[in-house]
Amino acid sequence: MNIAFIILSLFFYTHSDNQLQTSVTWTTDTSLPTSDVQYYLPGNLLVWDDFKGQYTVNDRAAAVTVSGFGYQANVKTSGGSGSLDIKVYCYFHKNKSWVKTGRNTPYILKHEQHHFDISYIAATIFLQKLQNAKFTTANYDALLAQIYNESTAIMNSMQDDYDGETKNGQLHDIQAKWNDTVEEKINNITR
Repeated sequence: MNIAFIILSLFFYTHSDNQLQTSVTWTTDTSLPTSDVQYYLPGNLLVWDDFKGQYTVNDRAAAVTVSGFGYQANVKTSGGSGSLDIKVYCYFHKNKSWVKTGRNTPYILKHEQHHFDISYIAATIFLQKLQNAKFTTANYDALLAQIYNESTAIMNSMQDDYDGETKNGQLHDIQAKWNDTVEEKINNITR
């Protein structure tokens, strides 16, 4: 009985550590309502009509972009092997993003576009980390969450730096430097 338990334990231990064949791709097919979101597509820039949210008189900003990225994961195992299919998406939330009346200028739109671009940059970092990860049947759930949290922390830090350094776009010279930096990163990604 002890030997059978040890053999059974070894089977489950080795089985649970099998590496998963992993596929990581972009998607625009998610459970998010298409009326609420716009997915990031390189070269497809935001327009003011995309900003459908409502602001309050107490809001200090001229405009707000709500964007981010997410993923869907599906794991299948059979006969000691398995596959992990991960689909990554980057989105702009139309109904949570807004612009104040009279503030819909090209300059402010470009600032807001770069918030969406930064979400996409972070999403590509997430995608690269996923492609380099070694997922197993034992670690995929925790490792996915860890990589996602690391990547969203990068995005949030970059968003904070962007608004902080430009004073929400009010410092035109620093905004111009950020424009160059973000556009260069996007160009490098989309080549």
